Amino acid sequence: MSGERILIVEDERAIREMVGLALGQAGYRCLEAGNAHEAEAVLRAEPPDLVLLDWMLPGLSGVDFARRLRRQPATRDLPVIMLTARADEDDLIQGLEAGADDYITKPFSVRELLARIQALLRRRGGPDTGSVLEAGGLRLDPVAHRITLDGESLDLGPTEFRLLKFFMQHPERVFSREQVLDHVWGDNVFIEERTVDVHIRRLRKALAPAGYDTLIQTVRGTGYRFSRRP
Repeated sequence: MSGERILIVEDERAIREMVGLALGQAGYRCLEAGNAHEAEAVLRAEPPDLVLLDWMLPGLSGVDFARRLRRQPATRDLPVIMLTARADEDDLIQGLEAGADDYITKPFSVRELLARIQALLRRRGGPDTGSVLEAGGLRLDPVAHRITLDGESLDLGPTEFRLLKFFMQHPERVFSREQVLDHVWGDNVFIEERTVDVHIRRLRKALAPAGYDTLIQTVRGTGYRFSRRP
């Protein structure tokens, strides 16, 4: 039994109960909220290990709530899986750019949902004991979970942090999208390859003000490479 706490933010009671039952049988402790306001109260009272967040919530939408979570220090690194009936690529991009770590469309199987939850919690993992990684003025400390650009602190979402760490650990090597998914998200995880492109774009955007976005290079027809030099 895992015992991790999962907060289900979903306005449809039947879906909350169905998901809660499945997660409870898998050993998780379930917390429930029907909207963003209720979710914030739960987050203060009993911080969860992961949030399942419905896109279409009454009042504040799931997308806007995800953005709010990423702006607050206490929930900046909290794993979030977006649940939605929207399946268009633009919706996928919007959800991921709002700060969701993963995205699953309704209707979904319990098996797939559990696999994604397990993968995301596994990636969150325990303390990192890796050494400091550097490329020019870009410095990543995996133990302190801190990134600096020319001495200035840089805040990244948890997925972008893992992505940058992976690239910096393997400079000048070309990786396909599938390989990036396997290494950063974990193998046997049901995530589309285009998800990599969205997070690459978010990472580049964060590095761009200091001119370090060019360190992450697109290799046409193959994938991506991290260069030590712009």
